[in-house]
Amino acid sequence: MAAPTPGAGGASGGACCSSAGAGAGSGSGAAGIGGRLPSRVLELVFSYLELSELRSCALVCKHWYRCLHGDENSEVWRSLCARSLAEEALRTDILCNLPSYKAKVRAFQHAFSTNDCSRNVYIKKNGFTLHRNPIAQSTDGARTKIGFSEGRHAWEVWWEGPLGTVAVIGIATKRAPMQCQGYVALLGSDDQSWGWNLVDNNLLHNGEVNGSFPQCNNAPKYQIGERIRVILDMEDKTLAFERGYEFLGVAFRGLPKACLYPAVSAVYGNTEVTLVYLGKPLDG
Repeated sequence: MAAPTPGAGGASGGACCSSAGAGAGSGSGAAGIGGRLPSRVLELVFSYLELSELRSCALVCKHWYRCLHGDENSEVWRSLCARSLAEEALRTDILCNLPSYKAKVRAFQHAFSTNDCSRNVYIKKNGFTLHRNPIAQSTDGARTKIGFSEGRHAWEVWWEGPLGTVAVIGIATKRAPMQCQGYVALLGSDDQSWGWNLVDNNLLHNGEVNGSFPQCNNAPKYQIGERIRVILDMEDKTLAFERGYEFLGVAFRGLPKACLYPAVSAVYGNTEVTLVYLGKPLDG
């Protein structure tokens, strides 16, 4: 399976893993008269379509593909963004690091799954924030709608409430549990997940502590509201973290060739965690 591209085919809601969309249609008569329509007319028509329909349109011919992908802030993406995303997500700073309407649509497609989380959490109306209910003696997590088996991907995670005794960010396969009894580091508790506990700065996998992170003397503790950038490289099989645009280093190496999902786990009642997919990480 391939990584999502910046185009309309870059996300597929409900799919197990992201897959690269095929290229634009190359047949000279593929679109017929539609291939000769002015871009402004096509843009108007496309602005009424949903994402799945836009994916199909992008495959018709090169002219349609260029019309869809040439401007990430076109009326097509602005209209789809307004229809797909909650007003709260658009008027607050949740998506402030996304430069275009198309990037915002893509982030929503990669947000937390309402169907793949603990029964003790729910996804707020903004579509990006997890709220943990005040349930005693339970650790609760959530995965995103889409996982990755190829490519390089980055997303931001931040806590908007107390961490409690355990607050873990990382990745998990589909087999990793998203709920367990007690207050534990759920991500990293088995061989199906990898996590960084922000409370004690420990790296966790297969039920064991894999050392402290970042590897420096007197590493600062996580501050509420601080955005952590997670970088998954499925080509090099590594997971790394950044804080405040400072690269903290590679946390895990030798990741398996599997479909891996961004995930979090929390224990504190009424705490909230937001996750926003950014796309391909910038080098440097």
